[in-house]
Amino acid sequence: MNEKFKKAVNTINKNLLKLFTIIKPSLIAIGIGLLIGFIIMLVFNPAGAFPGLIKMLSGGLGIGMKGVGDVIVKATPIILTGISLVVAFKSGLFNIGTPGQMIIGGYVAVHIGVLWNLPSGIHWIVALILGTLAGAIWGAIPGILKAFTNTNEVVSSIMLNYIGTLLVVFLVKTNVYNVDYAKSLNIKASAELPKLKFLFGSSDANIGIFIAIIVGILIYYLFKKTTLGYELKASGFNPDASKYAGMNAKKSIISSMTIAGGIAGLAGAINYLVIGTNLGTTYDLLPAGFDGISVALIGLTNPIGSIFSGLFLSHIRQGGFYMQINGYPPQIIDIIISVIVYTISISIGLQMIFKRLKDKRMKKTVKEEN
Repeated sequence: MNEKFKKAVNTINKNLLKLFTIIKPSLIAIGIGLLIGFIIMLVFNPAGAFPGLIKMLSGGLGIGMKGVGDVIVKATPIILTGISLVVAFKSGLFNIGTPGQMIIGGYVAVHIGVLWNLPSGIHWIVALILGTLAGAIWGAIPGILKAFTNTNEVVSSIMLNYIGTLLVVFLVKTNVYNVDYAKSLNIKASAELPKLKFLFGSSDANIGIFIAIIVGILIYYLFKKTTLGYELKASGFNPDASKYAGMNAKKSIISSMTIAGGIAGLAGAINYLVIGTNLGTTYDLLPAGFDGISVALIGLTNPIGSIFSGLFLSHIRQGGFYMQINGYPPQIIDIIISVIVYTISISIGLQMIFKRLKDKRMKKTVKEEN
């Protein structure tokens, strides 16, 4: 019995050590970001620096469960856009088109939520599914261009952000426009995502967070356990080798961008299937789309890591909002996030360099021994 217990403890310790080794770059980067943010706060207003830091770290917890709910509402779309970026990253692609895919998915969900008459138990589900499908179609476009014409997906997806945003402005004004408020009409109550009022009171927190977590787990499983996930990773890591191994590189590119676009479209649908959250008619790219880059990098391009990094970013952003009481602009949070992302990028780059140097030394040693 004691031997079994010791083995179990050793296994747990090994797994914890492995986990710490994996997340160490993110933890160090977060520490550096917070330190630099605190120094800026000291320079800006020394007297309020420590209370301001406490407010920032407290995030939504500072005002109880409603605050936690507000954090969850803001975290859900950026978790999904982060996972969208992860899918592309792991396939050797860069899906910078998440804002466009997100707003297209959001518009389709709003259109269905405003104009369609469906039962309450079905309405929001249909809106979510079709919003996801719309994002997938929009995401497939740069994938098809990349696969058949070798058009850089960064350039094509950026252009589609502009096209998608302007298209949605046009569609809102012609289909679901509220003249009095210059934005889209409110969705019907039957189309609103079920809220978690029993946990978060008057907050808009809803089941979207559970959907985001499920998506993260499914994408993790996709890349770890399925043939499609293996092909996507292989095509991204070494396109030539995967081609000679009989894999269809074009199919992998299109599949990756379609899945990524679908997840971003789902993010948009979840974001707008809340009464009072409306599509505007001014030309603005959705910040949540670009926040996905930060989420993916801080989460070390891991779908599960993106869940935690999305919650973390939303948490400190909420804290940054409350920090204004101490006389600090919320833009300090953007500085902290930027420092964290740059630090992680440098860390990942250095790790790759050290790994290549180590591989070269090992090859040299093997040659000398032979």
